[in-house]
Amino acid sequence: MFEINVDPVAFSIGSLVVKWYGIMMALGVIALVSWIFWRIKRGADISYDTVLTAAIIAIPSGIIFSKLLHVIDAWEYYSLNPGAILSGEGLTIFGAIIGATIGLWIYSRYSHFNLGYLLDVAVPGILLGQAIGRVGCLLNGCCYGEYGGSGCSVIYTNPASAAPYGVEVVPTQAYEIIFLLCLFAFSLFIAKKLRPDGQLFLLYISLYAAWRVAIGFVRVNDDFALGLEQAQVVGLILIALAVPFFIYRQRKQKEADKNT
Repeated sequence: MFEINVDPVAFSIGSLVVKWYGIMMALGVIALVSWIFWRIKRGADISYDTVLTAAIIAIPSGIIFSKLLHVIDAWEYYSLNPGAILSGEGLTIFGAIIGATIGLWIYSRYSHFNLGYLLDVAVPGILLGQAIGRVGCLLNGCCYGEYGGSGCSVIYTNPASAAPYGVEVVPTQAYEIIFLLCLFAFSLFIAKKLRPDGQLFLLYISLYAAWRVAIGFVRVNDDFALGLEQAQVVGLILIALAVPFFIYRQRKQKEADKNT
């Protein structure tokens, strides 16, 4: 068993309260953008202007959709507390991914850059950013797992933590950090083996969605539909869309390779 006694508030300046959760989210975004810039220096065929504009579009669209899914999931609370909708907490990773992707797709229609290529370049950075963001969840105490002691359980002993005080819980946040870092390493290995552009992103969506469906069975969360939490429902939908599309594009690529 491990003990976490961390105040979710990193520091405050007057009425401004800065939490570790927000700091880690910001660092995750910085890691993603920095990764893409590093890839450009290593020869990735993307302009800095395209990346900067993409970030300006993807970040707010990701936040909006992320918050939207969370509000839908916790509508009973937000219908009674509408002012809480504008708070910085309560974000969903699937909402961020979907919102950012939609924003980038719209941008690509006007600027005509290769969206699939950009998404593939970004995948390892996305995974690093997610891992850093989950550190924020671990420190904050949110997104924890089932109650009960085990060899890998954690106990939160700070009264301000989002997790129940003094109760052993499964550290699903830590499990996800490990999974994301493993998937990061795998993405670097498999990236050059996948064609056409966009396949690495589809593979990432499929694998991460499968993970969220699986880990959802040991996370503590409210049921959304069919006895599943919202992330599991969204994950199943994404798997149903991404996996067939991935297979279809792989087969099309093989046929094209045979004809050349």
